[in-house]
Amino acid sequence: MLLSPARFRVLLVALLAVSFMGALDNTVVATSLATVAGQLGALEHMSWIVVGYTLASTVLLPVLGRLGDTIGPRSVFLASLAVFVLASLACGFAHDIVWLITARVVQGMSSAGLQLMSQTITARTTTPRQRPKYMAIIGAAFPVAILIGPVLGGLITDYWGWPWVFWVNVPVGLVAFVLALVAVPHLPGGEERVRFDVAGAVTMTVGLAGLVMAATWAGDAALRPAAVLAGGIAVVALAAFALAESRAEAPILPLHLFAHRTVTVGTAVSAIVGIGLFSITSYLPTYFQMAYRTSATVSGLVPIATVFGMLVSNLLSGWLVSRTGHYRAFPLVGTVLGAAGLAVMAALPVGLPLAVPMAVMAVVGLGTGAFMSLIVAVVQSAAPPRDIGSVTAAVNLVRSVGSTVATAVIGGVIGFGVAALLPAGLDAAALTPAAVHAAPAALQSQVAATYRGVFAPIFLALSVTYALGIVASALLPAGRLPDVHVEPVPETSLA
Repeated sequence: MLLSPARFRVLLVALLAVSFMGALDNTVVATSLATVAGQLGALEHMSWIVVGYTLASTVLLPVLGRLGDTIGPRSVFLASLAVFVLASLACGFAHDIVWLITARVVQGMSSAGLQLMSQTITARTTTPRQRPKYMAIIGAAFPVAILIGPVLGGLITDYWGWPWVFWVNVPVGLVAFVLALVAVPHLPGGEERVRFDVAGAVTMTVGLAGLVMAATWAGDAALRPAAVLAGGIAVVALAAFALAESRAEAPILPLHLFAHRTVTVGTAVSAIVGIGLFSITSYLPTYFQMAYRTSATVSGLVPIATVFGMLVSNLLSGWLVSRTGHYRAFPLVGTVLGAAGLAVMAALPVGLPLAVPMAVMAVVGLGTGAFMSLIVAVVQSAAPPRDIGSVTAAVNLVRSVGSTVATAVIGGVIGFGVAALLPAGLDAAALTPAAVHAAPAALQSQVAATYRGVFAPIFLALSVTYALGIVASALLPAGRLPDVHVEPVPETSLA
């Protein structure tokens, strides 16, 4: 459904405000975690403030995607926005850690609906040619939130108090809700009344929850038995999910969509973003503090350069594809840049000026941004309107799960690798950047060499991930995105 220019501008403002609010929530909260957990007397449970949110937002993606296709994205979007605002209010009033974690879980559930329905509504109100430009604008909320979120979170915590980290969502959410009521059209859901795939929703939710928890806990020796149990539950639940989907009248994840080459290949390319870049970004400051002996503030310049490159190329690629209709070159060039940049990172010796790795990681960000939002729009163009919510959920799901699992794996590799390679007498668990910077020069060099020895193969492995993305991008069908809505024709051949 195409809207008038004035109504679409109001819609775009509402969707952008909601996307920015959702993206900013995590980065702002991350800065205040220690303060929040300390004041609630639960530092040992601090990680669950983030894990609960991430877990809930990940596992509900396919459920909400199918629900949007069934009853229409407007209802799911407005309900998710209302719940997100109420959950944000509840977070700020939390008087103990159980209350806060519970509210964060509800907040994460609703954030999945906001993220997913923003992309689905954009797809349903634009032509395939227009879609990349507007999807890039919506997608720009994520890198911008990474850039300003930590600073904003620190300022709010220091001057207003930690409850306002959550309460700032309330006025933004209320304004966005009013705009959405006016601008979001009543997009139709499924043409036929069918039973919602309850069995598929339950088994997939349990399976994904088990997988994410297994990946999250695997790096902690005390939680490793629980990780194994969660992994076993995930395997059983996902097997039950596959069986349920084969019998469902309207499956939660329509497997027939993957008969279309663009959907299959595009989903694989989307996973590269989570596995190849999102997973390593949070570890970059530690690497540069230890290997390049920078301060915490200075070490943050490298991820900032990465995210800024991502922001620029995300907007540029969306604009160019909407102008020309040709999309295939962007994921190809982007994955090449990502693979090359991470391979260079693996080869860089420590001790170079920080501007060198900043420039290299900016190239990786440029490459990733070239297809980060674009690939979602391309996959959406290959799905019929009745399945756009489900296929959008699939693209976001593989990215989110890939990022979570890869982040956990990398964290485990760093933990074990550093402990094994550090000079005798040094305790990896107690080693801080400040202690290293105060140590003799010879010991600093040894620690730097240790961290480079651990991170170099990680960078190389992520480079290989992008190289696989080059192969996948080459398999994308050539062509142009059309100026009008067309019913996609299935493509089963990869030839």
